[in-house]
Amino acid sequence: MNAVPISAGDTAFVLVSAAFVMLMVPGLAFFYGGLVRGKSSLNTLLMSMAALAVVSVQWVVAGYSLSFGPGSKWIGSFAWAGLAGVGATANATYAATIPHVAFAVYQAMFAAITVALISGAVVERMKFSAFLVFGLLWTFVVYDPLAHWVWADGGWLRTLGALDFAGGTVVHISAGTSALVAALLLGKRRDYGRATIVPHNVPFTLLGAGLLWFGWFGFNAGSALAANEVAANAFLTTHTAAATAMATWLLVDLVRTGRATAVGAATGAVVGLVAITPAAGFVTPMAALAIGGIAACLSYAAIQLRPRIKVDDALDVFACHGVAGIAGAVLTGVFATKTVNPAGADGLLYGNPGLVGVQLTAVAATVLLAGAASWVILKLVEGFMGLRVPLGDELMGVDQSEHGEEAYHGGGVGELVGSAHALGDSVVLPVSDADSSLALRRS
Repeated sequence: MNAVPISAGDTAFVLVSAAFVMLMVPGLAFFYGGLVRGKSSLNTLLMSMAALAVVSVQWVVAGYSLSFGPGSKWIGSFAWAGLAGVGATANATYAATIPHVAFAVYQAMFAAITVALISGAVVERMKFSAFLVFGLLWTFVVYDPLAHWVWADGGWLRTLGALDFAGGTVVHISAGTSALVAALLLGKRRDYGRATIVPHNVPFTLLGAGLLWFGWFGFNAGSALAANEVAANAFLTTHTAAATAMATWLLVDLVRTGRATAVGAATGAVVGLVAITPAAGFVTPMAALAIGGIAACLSYAAIQLRPRIKVDDALDVFACHGVAGIAGAVLTGVFATKTVNPAGADGLLYGNPGLVGVQLTAVAATVLLAGAASWVILKLVEGFMGLRVPLGDELMGVDQSEHGEEAYHGGGVGELVGSAHALGDSVVLPVSDADSSLALRRS
């Protein structure tokens, strides 16, 4: 018998939280899908949804076992492959009051959305099949080892004392870093810097941001793995950081440009959600205010820099998830306190400056693993099947070339722009670099 009985309340809470996290995937699909041009919107939506399918299968077959199964400090084993031995009884190492299988399915959603996040850097030009192969290999080589390092019993970063309540390093920094590498290797879209590239459906993006904000309560509060005071605090800090980051973004927009944009507001909310993720269960609501505001300023600045460095990270995945994730991880080392969560640690403001160093170590390890492994995987996929669609397909739109479908029948703005490019028509007006990127709408 279990020392601690299974709690129906905790089990229900974690299962509902898992459903919330799953909802984040279509939320992300809408968020990304609205930001691209109409001729590539279905492809963008499908990248997120397909990641949910492919990674979920991988997770059951081997991913969960490699991430959380018994093994070394570097990687798990195949002891739980196929979820063998992962059943209705609890595993006290990870969650003593819920069935082991509930913990496994909850973690599956984290793995799936991480791959989906990367897609934002490669939209409108990467082969759909190549993205799926990359995502599958990436989950084995990057996500599973990293989850083991940070969250598994005996993982080296967990043993070192690194804090990551819900995935600042495992999810956001890894995805942001890999997205940047992918954007560099793929190269720019044909129209980048030559023609206006603006979101085709801002309401989609706002809807997606709202779904992400809603789902993030399961992402962060659910990571307490029990319906308790830590979950309640994580819920509040998550909302507080998102609201603060959105308000900060709107204020900076107004001061800098005299107007606030809807895309900027949606982006600010997501940046706040990203930044609070590693800290949600370890910091106070007032600390969440600081984390949200600081991360918003840093990500805003990063988006302004992107057109100048000529990297076509199409939907600013690194600026939003990499930069905000790094900020959140480091600030966890500043603001964490045992008064919120005795299982955590005190940070810089509570007499333990060493935690900042531990958090920086976790950030560096994540960037190195995700960056190097992503480069190798992408080069392998490129050599085996190619990464980019042909130029003609890119100009026509990857919805048609990759899927034989279109979001808007009868020809929309995106299709007209693609056709004009293909014909060399002067209807497409060249614009300056400052106006040629998504940063135009986000600021």
